[in-house]
Amino acid sequence: MVPAQKLTNLQLELVKLFSYKIADSQLIEIKLLLGNYFAEKASEEMDKLWDENNWTEDTMKEWANEHLRTPYES
Repeated sequence: MVPAQKLTNLQLELVKLFSYKIADSQLIEIKLLLGNYFAEKASEEMDKLWDENNWTEDTMKEWANEHLRTPYES
């Protein structure tokens, strides 16, 4: 038997929010709002990594040309 998992603080707040009946258009707006929020957080973290590692546009070009595939054995 799998142990029950507790809800996170975010999940609890969303459960409270979704206890109200809202129009489908409002639900779409909320989904977009949440998506944009997390995209912004991911972008902020990427900017932080970029600065910490002194990455440049040349770094990105190098990555684009890397071939990191695992060779298949015959």
